[in-house]
Amino acid sequence: MDFLNLNNITAVQYFVGVGSLVLAILLMLIKIPTSDYTAKLTSSKRSIVMSFLICSFMMFYTIAKASSEEIRNYDMFSMLTIYVVVHFSISFISHSMIMLLKTERHKSEKLFIPGMLAAALSAFLLLDAYGSDNTKFLIAMCILCLGVFLIESVTYIIHFDEAYRKSVADLEEYYDDDESHKLKWVRFCYVIAMLTNLFFLVYLLLWWFLPYKFEVAQIYTLWYLLYMLYLSSNFISFLGSHKLVLDAIAHKILTGQEFNQIVERRKRSKGKANASSDITKEFRSDAFAKLDEKLAEWVSHKRFCEYDRSRDEIARELGTSKEVLHAYFTTRIGVDFRTWRTQLRLEEAKRLLLENKNTSINIIAEMSGFSDKSNFHRQFVKFTGVSPRYWRDSNGKL
Repeated sequence: MDFLNLNNITAVQYFVGVGSLVLAILLMLIKIPTSDYTAKLTSSKRSIVMSFLICSFMMFYTIAKASSEEIRNYDMFSMLTIYVVVHFSISFISHSMIMLLKTERHKSEKLFIPGMLAAALSAFLLLDAYGSDNTKFLIAMCILCLGVFLIESVTYIIHFDEAYRKSVADLEEYYDDDESHKLKWVRFCYVIAMLTNLFFLVYLLLWWFLPYKFEVAQIYTLWYLLYMLYLSSNFISFLGSHKLVLDAIAHKILTGQEFNQIVERRKRSKGKANASSDITKEFRSDAFAKLDEKLAEWVSHKRFCEYDRSRDEIARELGTSKEVLHAYFTTRIGVDFRTWRTQLRLEEAKRLLLENKNTSINIIAEMSGFSDKSNFHRQFVKFTGVSPRYWRDSNGKL
């Protein structure tokens, strides 16, 4: 294996280089169907692939330089190449995770190119400083690059948090249920990425004082491969169910547009400039009367136990629009549709808990229409004042 320059020193770099290359190729081979929803998903995948390819390139570059006479201190050189990988990863992974969350143009995209330039400039300065014999210059460049690295990380974290909060709000607005758990893996992956990068930041600061510099670098390199494997598996899993989330994020709220169009058409047909109020009342009365019948049938068939349903889907089932549905509940029922449906689900859960004493509470939650078990427990306590288990054990006596 001499022609590969494979030995005890370069074995970990080989392993990580090959591993990251395989993961990149695997992601490239996965085809994402073209639709209005998947443009940003494709961009997200591309960013992850580029991050993995840079990691693979830098690992093989480190191996190629292992026996070079230019490399005076291989421990320091491998540390610097890992820094290059991590700095590029900050921009690529942040860009990828934010693309998963937002389908419209997000202001973080404006930071991507400057971030790439900062990473490339840092890589050039560090490797150039390493090639010189000036230790003070190298230390100064390390401090400068670490400062840029830290500022960039904090900036991306702020933008990711903003995008995440907005996307969770969009998801809940669209589906009415608490669906935030469907995006939690994105946040968790990003947290792991930032912790991985911050660990390396600490490693760089302590590098000058560590007795086992190379061993720590090898352990970190292996950890980075595990992180890439974790990110890839979660991303691939997300591809199988992406439409559920992207439908909500891409959805544009009409805010009564359909309702207003109907009113305007009726105004023009009757030719009355002051007919808006009367026509609105007439339309509401007709629509609400139909909804009374449709909702009674909808409840009798226990359609409220179905989860992962958007407002548009439910409105279509009821033969109306989501704007009229919202108006119906706020003006006639006095509560919003989400609260009303949650109460129906909880009443169903209370009944099932007492009639099926041997059935798991988690299964009861799912049968009642709660896709998230923690949300079921939280809502049950909120509306009844006791936990599901207490309700069952006390036979419904509060």
